[in-house]
Amino acid sequence: MKEKVIDTIIRNNLIEKGDNVVVGVSGGPDSMALLYVLREAKERIDFNLYIAHINHGVRGKEADEDEEYVRRVSNELRIPFYSIKVDMSKYAKENRLSEEEAGREIRYNFFRQVLSQLGNGKIAVAHNKNDQAETLVMRFIRGTGLDGLKGMDYKNGDIIRPLLDVSRDEIEEYIKENNIEVRIDKTNFKPIYSRNKIRLELIPFIKENFNESFIDTIYRTSRLMAIDSDFLKKYALEKYEQMVYKETKDKIIIDREEFSKQHDSIKSRILRMAIERLLGHIKGIEEKHIYDAINLILKNSTGKRINLPKNIQISIGYGHFTVEKVDLKEKIVDYKYMIGIESTTQIDELKCEIITEILNVNEVDVKKNNRFIKYFDYDKIYGNLYIRNRRPGDRFSPLGMKGKKKLKDFFIDLKIPRDMRDRIPLLVDDCNIIWVVGYRISEIYKIKPETKRVLKIQIKSKEDLYGTRYSSNIN
Repeated sequence: MKEKVIDTIIRNNLIEKGDNVVVGVSGGPDSMALLYVLREAKERIDFNLYIAHINHGVRGKEADEDEEYVRRVSNELRIPFYSIKVDMSKYAKENRLSEEEAGREIRYNFFRQVLSQLGNGKIAVAHNKNDQAETLVMRFIRGTGLDGLKGMDYKNGDIIRPLLDVSRDEIEEYIKENNIEVRIDKTNFKPIYSRNKIRLELIPFIKENFNESFIDTIYRTSRLMAIDSDFLKKYALEKYEQMVYKETKDKIIIDREEFSKQHDSIKSRILRMAIERLLGHIKGIEEKHIYDAINLILKNSTGKRINLPKNIQISIGYGHFTVEKVDLKEKIVDYKYMIGIESTTQIDELKCEIITEILNVNEVDVKKNNRFIKYFDYDKIYGNLYIRNRRPGDRFSPLGMKGKKKLKDFFIDLKIPRDMRDRIPLLVDDCNIIWVVGYRISEIYKIKPETKRVLKIQIKSKEDLYGTRYSSNIN
């Protein structure tokens, strides 16, 4: 078994020279075998080994004895030891988790705490070929796709599984040959958890009645699924990177036309990829949620949106769709500031300042095109100047157009996404909208041959006012 495990480590690059490796040791056969094999592997690979043990506080005296046993072994082997005692049942209730989920969360949180003290590294866990079979059966029963059927990976982030190619029989033989003392958790032999029922009842029934080599068969299946899954993941990532307009920690904007061209399998993967990048996981997002979102995207329903679990919202824009965490979405409240002539005004909501000055028409080159510097006929200004965001019923006379149109229709014509419209500042006087900032000035206030005095307005922002620009229809 030793050579098989070391070969797995080297072939999959699980441990490199100088790594800090924290091995989770419960005292049972699997984890003790892993500990001793890793100790032997140190003769071939120079790395640092540490032991971490969790006392879940469920089995009382037996759990305390397990902890003391692992502590004693660590002293004998001269391997640094870390332990923690917790109340798993209480943790499960407080966090609304099953005891299995709670135990898993507690373990990995503690392992990563140890790693952070060591300056990071890897967590070695004792999942083996039988565990892989149990995992696949459990996932199949609950419902899963191709990625789920590939089972556990040899390496997943900071977690490594050096025993994944060896069976429980091989582990028990290794323990016997090397006279390694182990602790037996009697709850493992009680069908009180789903995994225990699969291990103790379902798999033995399948082996006895259908396929005595079931463990090896399902293990081979997981390897085949892993090959296909890895290919599709890489292909989907390439497509994802080609069609993403913009990606931040809270929002991802994707080209809808390119997305629509993909096979349904790739569409699903791209959408899951986007959600996972925002959340850090895909838990709670089911197949139904993904396909409801895809159907909305393909309907070309601009302005529509769908809310998914975990505060994820998908909204449809012109030629794109946005995946975002709505609970972190910045809300823009109504604002209105009076603007002084030949002065500087701060706009806190948009983190910008507005600079105004009056010039003689001969001092101005109105042909210069700058999105945030514009010139107006000062003598057409009526009353005071203000900067504000939109209000219901706003109407506007866009440059080059006679008469007025609804500001809402103007935004639609320029294909400005609905969730951006409240962010766009409007320069107004007591009668009209003078400038839809960054997009269009008013026909009424443009410079004409008879203009004498010019109002120059410049907007300086500490950051992009609108993020990605969706339309080139800017004057």
